Amino acid sequence: MHERQKSDLGVVALKLANKPGQPGAESVERRPGAKGNTVGLRTRRTQGRAGVSQRLDRVRQAARQRKKERFTALFHHLDVDLLRESFFWLQRKAAPGVDGIEWRDYEEDLENRLIDLRDRLHRGAYRALPSRRQYIAKPDGTRRPLGIAALEDKIVQRAVVEVLNAVYEADFLGFSYGFRPGRRQHDALDALAVGIMRTKVNYIVDADVEKFFDRISHEWLMRFLEHRIGDPRILRLIRKWLKAGVMEGGAVTQAETGTPQGAVISPLLANVYLHYVFDLWALQWRHRHAQGNMIIVRYADDSVVGCERLDDAERFLAAMRERMERFGLSVHAQKTRLIEFGRHAARRRAERGLGKPETFNFLGFTHICGRTRNGAFALQRLTRRDRMQAALCRIKVQLHRNRHHAIPEQGAQLRQVVQGYFAYHAVPTNARRMSSFRHHVVRAWLWALRRRSQKDSFSWDRIKRLADHWLPSPRVLHPWPERRFAVTHPRWEPGA
Repeated sequence: MHERQKSDLGVVALKLANKPGQPGAESVERRPGAKGNTVGLRTRRTQGRAGVSQRLDRVRQAARQRKKERFTALFHHLDVDLLRESFFWLQRKAAPGVDGIEWRDYEEDLENRLIDLRDRLHRGAYRALPSRRQYIAKPDGTRRPLGIAALEDKIVQRAVVEVLNAVYEADFLGFSYGFRPGRRQHDALDALAVGIMRTKVNYIVDADVEKFFDRISHEWLMRFLEHRIGDPRILRLIRKWLKAGVMEGGAVTQAETGTPQGAVISPLLANVYLHYVFDLWALQWRHRHAQGNMIIVRYADDSVVGCERLDDAERFLAAMRERMERFGLSVHAQKTRLIEFGRHAARRRAERGLGKPETFNFLGFTHICGRTRNGAFALQRLTRRDRMQAALCRIKVQLHRNRHHAIPEQGAQLRQVVQGYFAYHAVPTNARRMSSFRHHVVRAWLWALRRRSQKDSFSWDRIKRLADHWLPSPRVLHPWPERRFAVTHPRWEPGA
C-alpha cells in the first residue's frame, strides 16, 4: 500500500489522514475545503468515469495535505478513460483547427482513435500542431485574436487540465474566480457586491492587465509550474503547446511569450501565472502594508480591489505596476482607474462640489453608488450599455438574415437568444435595463417583418401579441448577492 500510494500520486509517500474524504481547511484563506468543486467532471458519463474520478480524488487529497510537495508522476492519468471524458467535454460544433477534423468526424471511430492517441502520448510520438488564427470583434471596435487548436490537441489539453486542476484547486486563493471548476462569473460578482456592502470600502482600484494572454512569459510560466509539477512529461507537453505557434495565412509564427486565447489549456495556465504574480503577492501586501480594510476579487486578468483608505489604494496601485513589469506584464493605462466609491462617496464628493461618484465596469455590469428608498447606500448593477448595444446589433443582423423565415421559427430563435441574455443579466437592480433590452428586440423584430415586402404593414399591436407569446418577460432570476454568498460561504470571511 505504501508503494502504491507513491506510484499513484507521484509525491513522497506519506500516510494519508484517517478520513481523507473530509477536505481540510485552506491554510491561506481560512476557508473550509471547496467541497464538490472539482470532484465531479462536467462531461458525459462513461464506464471509466468512476475510476478516473477516484484517482484524481487521491491527487486532490495529497495536494491539500502537502502544500510544498511536487507531483512527479501524473502522466499515467492520461489514459483512454480520461481522454474519452475530455472528448465529450468539447463543443460539438466548434470550428476545426489546422487539421480540419471536426468533432463528428473524430467520433466515428472514437475508441480506436483514442487508443492510438494514448499510445502516441506515452511513447513520446505525439506532436502538437499550430493553432489556427481567427479574430472576433470586440465591443470597442477592435478585434480579439483567437487560436483554434487541432481536435486532438484540444482532447489532450482538456485531459491535462483535469489532472492539473486536481493539484492547483488546493492552492488557488479564495478571491480568484476566473475559469475555475464550480466558480462562475456571478460568484465573483456576488463576492464583490458583498465586500462593498459589508466592509469599509471607500475607494476602488479597477485594474486590467494589457494584452495579458499575449505577454505571458514562457520562462516564468514554466518556473511557476515547476513549483508543484515535477513530472517532466507533463511539463514537456505544455512546452510543446507553447512552442507550437499560430498559423495565419498559411504561415506559422512562433513567439517566446503568450499563450493562444481560445486554447483549452490557456485559462489554467493564466490562473497559474497570476496566482504567483498577483494573488500571493496581493494577499501578502494586504496583510503587511494595508493600514485599513481591503478586499480583492479577480476574474482572469480583470481585478477589482476595494480599499478603506486612499493612501492604501494609491500605494497598492503603484506597487502593482512594479510587480507586473517585473514579470513581463503591464497595467492598462486607460482601463485601470482609481475612483472614490462606496457608502460615503456621494456625500464626500458633494461636500467638495463634485458630481456623482464615478462608476466602474466588471464582468459585463456597470457598478453604481445608489440609494434605497430610505436613503441608505445600495450598490446598483446595470448591464453595460456597450454590451447591450452589441447584443442588439447581433440580433438585428440575425433578424435581417432570417426575415423571410416563418414567424414561429423567428420567434423560437429570438426566445432562445433573449432567454440566454436574461439568464446572465437578470440580477436585482437591473430590471429597467432588461425591459429596455426586450423593448428594442421587439422593435427590431417589427422592423424586420415590415421589410419583408413593400406591402407588409405589420402593426405594433400585432407585434406586441407575438412578443408576449414568444419572448420571455423581464424578471429578476438571480437572488440578491448577500443571500447567495451566504449559501456559498456559510461564514462571513473578510479575507475571502
